[in-house]
Amino acid sequence: MANGSRPFDCLVIGGGPAGLTAAIYLARFHLSVSVVDGGESRAGWIPVSHNHVGFPDGIGGLELLARMKAQATRYGSHHVAAEVTSLTKNGDLFVAVAGDLTLHARTVLLATGVVNRRPAMSDDMHAQALSRGLLRYCPICDGFEVTDRRVGVIGTGAGGLGEAEFLRSFTADVTLILPYGMHDLDASQRRRVHKAGIKLLAGPCLAFDLREGAIVVALPNKNCDFDAIYPALGSDVRCNLAVGLGSIVSSCGCVTVDAKQRTNVPGLYAAGDVVEGLDQISYAMGQAAVAATAIRNDLNGLQPLHR
Repeated sequence: MANGSRPFDCLVIGGGPAGLTAAIYLARFHLSVSVVDGGESRAGWIPVSHNHVGFPDGIGGLELLARMKAQATRYGSHHVAAEVTSLTKNGDLFVAVAGDLTLHARTVLLATGVVNRRPAMSDDMHAQALSRGLLRYCPICDGFEVTDRRVGVIGTGAGGLGEAEFLRSFTADVTLILPYGMHDLDASQRRRVHKAGIKLLAGPCLAFDLREGAIVVALPNKNCDFDAIYPALGSDVRCNLAVGLGSIVSSCGCVTVDAKQRTNVPGLYAAGDVVEGLDQISYAMGQAAVAATAIRNDLNGLQPLHR
């Protein structure tokens, strides 16, 4: 509950850029808002982002999240460090269980994001590779940083080839590495590989080694050095809470919303990577602003928000 026995006006699930942007808007609308965050935002993986507007020298993902949380807190948002393990609806109220807490809210904004499928390496190596820019997940965000460098893309099929082709506009040295066996590209895809000058290597990727300025991929017949590798292994959408409430999701698991970020469940909204679209911080923040404004207006339609 909020304010003693009263439910929160909105419960935001997820404390990444979408969730925190929504919290800032909602708190500044004089609504009571609680953000429950399990601390797994992909934004926290970013060592330095150079395409976030307003930071010409770049900003680290963790610093950006900390600044956004501080801004939301300044306007009165409530924050809980926990994972929501249950979300149900009891009449007009949502009931969320997070750790030892049970939270009630009139509306819920899902900003739970997605989970990248990672290459087979230890958590410590994964963290080191990310921090040193040897492992990257978003060519839209940071393809510029690998301009004219040696880049390996781990993947195959339409997804892997598409990412390799995208990176080809930044560097001539792109290799598509299959994480298992031989590539199953069809004739049309192989023509695209040839046209783009992309090299093909068969897997599996047996091991990885981090060296000064390079990451080494051990393959069955040789070891290959790269300045950076991009796993193009897909991702899993965190849609289980939405599905549990009867929300419609797409074939890939993304939560379906209307132009105001409303789901088909009254009072349930979604924004950010959990919704189908461009997985970018700026895009998620824009969706969050739309969602927060819709939440404010929808609540006002039920009962005028007079002070």
